[in-house]
Amino acid sequence: MVLAVNGLAAAAGVAAGMRRRQAEALCPAVVTLAADPAADAAAFEVVATAVEDLVPRVEVADPGLLFVPVSGAVGYYGGEVPLVARVAAAVDEAGGQGGRLGLADGPFAARLAAAAAGDGPVVLADTRAFLASLDVAVLGREEMAATLRWLGVTTLGALAALPREAVASRFGLPGLEAHRLAAGEDRGVRPRSLPEDLAVEERFDPPLRDLEQAAFAARSLAHRLIEGLGPWGGAPHRVVVEAGSPSGETRSRTWRSADPFGEAEVAERVRWQLRAWVESGGVPGGLAVLRLAPADRSDRGRQLSLGEDAASELEATRALARAQALVGPEAVLQARPQGGRRPGERVQWHRWGEPAAPPDRDPRAPWPGRLPGPSPALVPPAPRPLEVEWDGGSPERVRLGSRWEPVLAWAGPWRQTGRWWAGEGPADCYQVVTSAGALLFEVRDGSCYLAAVYD
Repeated sequence: MVLAVNGLAAAAGVAAGMRRRQAEALCPAVVTLAADPAADAAAFEVVATAVEDLVPRVEVADPGLLFVPVSGAVGYYGGEVPLVARVAAAVDEAGGQGGRLGLADGPFAARLAAAAAGDGPVVLADTRAFLASLDVAVLGREEMAATLRWLGVTTLGALAALPREAVASRFGLPGLEAHRLAAGEDRGVRPRSLPEDLAVEERFDPPLRDLEQAAFAARSLAHRLIEGLGPWGGAPHRVVVEAGSPSGETRSRTWRSADPFGEAEVAERVRWQLRAWVESGGVPGGLAVLRLAPADRSDRGRQLSLGEDAASELEATRALARAQALVGPEAVLQARPQGGRRPGERVQWHRWGEPAAPPDRDPRAPWPGRLPGPSPALVPPAPRPLEVEWDGGSPERVRLGSRWEPVLAWAGPWRQTGRWWAGEGPADCYQVVTSAGALLFEVRDGSCYLAAVYD
């Protein structure tokens, strides 16, 4: 799916949300790039710094999207229009040509105003009137929007006109939040009394120069931050990331989220920010100090689903984090399905707690010739030699350790052509059942190899 387009692609009719095949049909000369949020954050750092020079306390929501509180800056620069003009000029000078600016009461309306900006910035005089005409799809909740349309509620104005109690009764907490946004009442956090200083800090001697080491340290620090807020029932909507060099130079950036940050989200934002600073030369001499400070803290919880065990999930997350700290990030992995014909090809591995890269092979493709189910329980990293006795083309016995086991049932063969461009030859795959268990083996170049074991 297309996530973003430049001006030339947009002029050809390509739009965000399209399928890649549709976009390439509209513009055959288009160049598609895989999404890389960390690279986007590094490129966007220049723009964020330029805006921060004009208005302090910049809050980055996503690479390419930032919010700026302007209540004080409006008076300093002589009004909303002069301020927006200065910000637009700063963005253009920083290389952010084509950026869109919106000024409104609250982040939700400001983001939608920026999305509606065309030739120039959009400054809203009446935020609620602007929201009233927008389709309910802008809430970002497809199922809720579909239900509202079925009920005849198609705009935010119509949603805001409904009794808030009725919306909350029908849709729960998400409906209550949607009604507040539709009414122009953006999130107003009312934190309870929390300790003032809940920041966490780590010093490194010698300083860290490798980005992977810094990212791993960021995950440990994010875990400490969220764990420290746990006893108080609080979670941050903003996190201030500070990095210090051996010479004492300090860089700071604030990241914002509409929903309270979790441990994985904090670690991800810190990793993006560290990469941005490293690639821009913002931390000379390496990373000597890393500090995370929670801001805009909230004690608002969330409604658990029926049967959800949040305590066990949190305990499992902590156990995996401790294991990763002991054995290293490469030793604790997550798996997700991807396309392929052989069992070992149909699993993609990535570090636990980090986003997975796009799959090398589409799991939704038909993959003719793939092995039928059930899927095996154990797949060795590489096929292992296996001794098999044959009788007229049928497997009769299989050597398991020091003994031979008779084959009770078997199926196959399934012909695999192999990746000829990588030097792989064809292979025949067989499923066999013995008294000791079921196996999958393949025959290549006259030799047999164990490919998988069934449970």
